[in-house]
Amino acid sequence: MQGSLNNITFDIKEISKDEKGATFKVEIQVPMEIGFIERMKFIAESQNERSAFQLKHQKNENGQVFFSGEVYLPTKAIYHYYFSFEANHEFIYFKQNNYTNNHTITPEEKWHMSVNFEVPKWAKGKIMYHIFVDRFNKKDNNMKEMPNRTIHHNWEEEMVIGPDENGRWNTDFYGGNIKGIIDKLDYLKSLGVSIIYLSPIVWSQSNHRYDTSDYETVDPYAGTNNDLKLLCDKAHQQGMRVVLDAVFNHTGNDSKYFNEYNTFPELGAYQSPESKYYYFYRKYFANNRDYFSYWWGMPNLPVCDGNNHDWQQYIYGEKGIIDQWFNLGIDGLRLDVADELSDEFIEGIRTAVKRNKKDGFIIGEVWKNPMRMGRGYIESGKGMDSVMNYTLIDALIRYFKYSDVNKLAEIIRQLRTEYPKDTLNSLMNFTSTHDISRAINLFGSNEFQEYSEWAWNTHSEDRNYQKNYQLSQEQYNYGKQVYKAYIFLLTFFPGILSIFYGDEVGLQGLGNLSNRKTFPWNNIDYDLLNYFRKMGSIRREEPFLEEADLNIYDINNNYIMFERKQKQESALITVNRTNNELEIPIPEIYMNPDRIYSIHSDRILTPYGGIALKKTKK
Repeated sequence: MQGSLNNITFDIKEISKDEKGATFKVEIQVPMEIGFIERMKFIAESQNERSAFQLKHQKNENGQVFFSGEVYLPTKAIYHYYFSFEANHEFIYFKQNNYTNNHTITPEEKWHMSVNFEVPKWAKGKIMYHIFVDRFNKKDNNMKEMPNRTIHHNWEEEMVIGPDENGRWNTDFYGGNIKGIIDKLDYLKSLGVSIIYLSPIVWSQSNHRYDTSDYETVDPYAGTNNDLKLLCDKAHQQGMRVVLDAVFNHTGNDSKYFNEYNTFPELGAYQSPESKYYYFYRKYFANNRDYFSYWWGMPNLPVCDGNNHDWQQYIYGEKGIIDQWFNLGIDGLRLDVADELSDEFIEGIRTAVKRNKKDGFIIGEVWKNPMRMGRGYIESGKGMDSVMNYTLIDALIRYFKYSDVNKLAEIIRQLRTEYPKDTLNSLMNFTSTHDISRAINLFGSNEFQEYSEWAWNTHSEDRNYQKNYQLSQEQYNYGKQVYKAYIFLLTFFPGILSIFYGDEVGLQGLGNLSNRKTFPWNNIDYDLLNYFRKMGSIRREEPFLEEADLNIYDINNNYIMFERKQKQESALITVNRTNNELEIPIPEIYMNPDRIYSIHSDRILTPYGGIALKKTKK
């Protein structure tokens, strides 16, 4: 790491490291014209910890004063650092943009560095495809009747929303399976996809499979363990990686571990304290007895005890579940409700992942800024690599729908100053997910609460209304126009562009559950599909975007303008959030670009148009 400002220069070089941290040699030289320089310090901060290291005076030469020293920093994903010294008995602080005697230094003014923390290169700045397995594609799947399950024999049959006649939720299956995904690998490749993220596929009670029955076996309606291995092999042959959804906070109550309904031959925790699984589960004591804890009070989701040694070993110990999954060829995990897993448990998961693949990737479901939650999710450098970027997506939707400039500016400020650079470049920036309304509905309708906690909170929670809701053709066309501008922005923004299956062809779905329709293979919006393919080709053609720095030029009520820059390559991106033509001020450096990418626009932004001007230094 190097820096220079007003003839003050510094250099930070790693000279050794171990699991716990690294030693750096820090050198800095200051012009003597500033004054008599003494008490030079290198100051590193991480969360609420601050360490100041005295650097020794080495020499005066050619009008410069030289200081250096060795600094040991424990493993952390992000440190904010700066220098302090005395000049003529006045304290001076040397930071990114200047040096000053003002001791108040904002995060934006400090440099950033990571120690022993690096996200796998294959995960940075790529395109991910998020598959809800039961609803994506069905291939050679002759599903046999199973208890407490309903089979749809027609792919386009209406889905069940809410409880069935027996009071069971989410037990209707279409039979989307792993073989169906293998059959569509060329389709995914045409979108520029290099990461396939699968919703849970192990044996579970429901079609969403977030209520595990057996971690060791792929659900019979999804395929077999050998099918998963074949998918990983085929994906790898096409240069794609496979990330599996991991649900370790809770299991289903109809599982071999809990076995509330005596479905499985082994004695389950619900049946007896004598079960070998009894201590897998969290309990609370009341009325002179123990009671099982249930996730959000849902009686079908008993919560696991992440502090129990046997549970920990079953999941991430040698030959545990994670080892078994990676032996089938997967490349990473998405941790469901990661904020409800302890730091110790997440660190154990990381150890297991890295034991199997040094470049294994871990992304977590955390809805808020993970760097502000007082946890070690990422900051410790021993947990996850990245998270789903709900805060950015929420801010972007509000910006395009309601012109909320302040929210977007603040979230981007947090991303640039509080997150490690590798995490920023691997955040999951999604079109939508299985937990929120479909993208085309978000941009095409007024069914959402402007001032709610999240931009996708709907006015109506009536499930029948949501199931039957369809955009008019006018709404659809308008929503697609805004949606394209949004995707254009995300194509050039740091992070993973994650496509929720069907979003690329205009699949609709208002609210949770209604967003899980089967992929409309017979009703594809090819204009939208070809647009996604064009954006995918841009990502392939411009690999500098994978790790380029982000600089914000302007965010206003009319447009957002930002720059991506790395070494000799840079691009200026401007996106119009209005339904009006706009003339934009273009910095002189980009007046004669080497390449132009655009959505509708040229030098004048058309309604919801976007333009990217690429420049390469000669």
